[in-house]
Amino acid sequence: MSLVETDAPRSNEQGLVRDIEATEARLVSLLGRRWVRRQPRDLLAYAYDGTGERYLPDVVVFPGAAEQVRACVRVAAEAGIPVVPRGAATNLSGGTLPVRGGMVVNMLRMNRVLTVDPYARLAVVEAGVTNEALQRAVAPHGLFYAPDPSSMRVATLGGSLAENAGGPRCAKYGVTINHVLGLRVVLADGSEVEVGGGLHEPPGLDVVGVIVGSEGTLGIITEAVVRLTPLPESYRTLLAVFGSLPEATAAVSAIVAERIVPATLELMDRNTLEVVNASRESSFPADAEAVLLIEVDGVTDEVEAQAERVKQVLEAARALEISVAAGAMERDRLWAARRAGYGALARSSPSLSAMDVTVPRDHLVPMLDEVLRLSQEHRLKVFVTAHAGDGNMHPTVPYNPSDADQVRRLHLLTDGITRACVALGGSISGEHGIGIEKLPGMALQYSEEALDLMRVVKRAFDPAQRMNPGKNIPAPVGGW
Repeated sequence: MSLVETDAPRSNEQGLVRDIEATEARLVSLLGRRWVRRQPRDLLAYAYDGTGERYLPDVVVFPGAAEQVRACVRVAAEAGIPVVPRGAATNLSGGTLPVRGGMVVNMLRMNRVLTVDPYARLAVVEAGVTNEALQRAVAPHGLFYAPDPSSMRVATLGGSLAENAGGPRCAKYGVTINHVLGLRVVLADGSEVEVGGGLHEPPGLDVVGVIVGSEGTLGIITEAVVRLTPLPESYRTLLAVFGSLPEATAAVSAIVAERIVPATLELMDRNTLEVVNASRESSFPADAEAVLLIEVDGVTDEVEAQAERVKQVLEAARALEISVAAGAMERDRLWAARRAGYGALARSSPSLSAMDVTVPRDHLVPMLDEVLRLSQEHRLKVFVTAHAGDGNMHPTVPYNPSDADQVRRLHLLTDGITRACVALGGSISGEHGIGIEKLPGMALQYSEEALDLMRVVKRAFDPAQRMNPGKNIPAPVGGW
């Protein structure tokens, strides 16, 4: 954990002297006093994200339009200070931490849905729009935006694009990148580029695909064109209760083996269920060792047939109880409880380590076995949830950051889980991003040659290494 001093000028890694007071004065002239913050109490409010780590920025700005973002980034470029884009800061990997100080660019004022085109099935949105606000805007047109991170009520589209977020519906509909058509991006020198934007695949390199998931290290997304999907005619939501977590995980593999593609296929273990049930009224059985929350959607006749097939697979997989939500109210209650899991757990512990490993779906069982083995070996309680239909598992560990031995054992546990994931052909991040938390794992996931190729891209966008530095791509030996 690091809280850096901000009262005196200091030098960054390139040896450039920071004159923060002069920079602040220029920013105030651009945005007005209200939208530039440098008081210690204000800086502290923007020093953290979902990891619990804290690093003080030097200044925080709140642009209200793309031209203000450009102007602020130009000021930062001329002053030689880092720039860190920030939305709601719900990310869990350190992606919005100002680890080298500098200027935090808070995008929450840019929160408009600019266009909804129901015929082209697209929307144009500013980066500060929340996922939930976009869903409300497009629902009257019979459409929805498929990516749905569990933090959708507060998570911004800009942050979801930066992290390439997923969510429960990713099993059927894919993650964020599958629903982005175009972007406006402010680059490190304050210039702006527009990439993609049409209804068809543009010629040339997929620059949209490079920027989505780059965690703000290549530029600041100010606006996006996103693909919308027709609301399904019908859906069925099933809750299956199991007597053990391995049985529930094996049932996921059985559903996948039957070539059933549910809209969602979520797993929660007993530890998580107990915390959720203690924090709110929910429909989860108190004595369940694990549950699967499954939803199928589409045309009514097909949905009925698919739901029946899912029930048959669950019965064969030794589910103790299978229920179908009676209507929209019960369905909403189940999903509210599922989305409340992380928040309920966060309220019960001083700090959390939330992992994000993703393995091929037929390897979920051995991945779970290794998680449970490592939990016992290092004497730490692990809470397991998963977007299981996508192979995306979230082992989450409550811990006390002031307990040095517990922190040591936590590092051994998370390192072991990361190594097991890579050994099973998985990815060290399915949706949370790399940030600072998973940087060491990149060398496990990729060869040095592949990492060097990523560094070439980073240098092309950001030669001075000022855009959200220290994230996503590990620095080469000897530094940038």
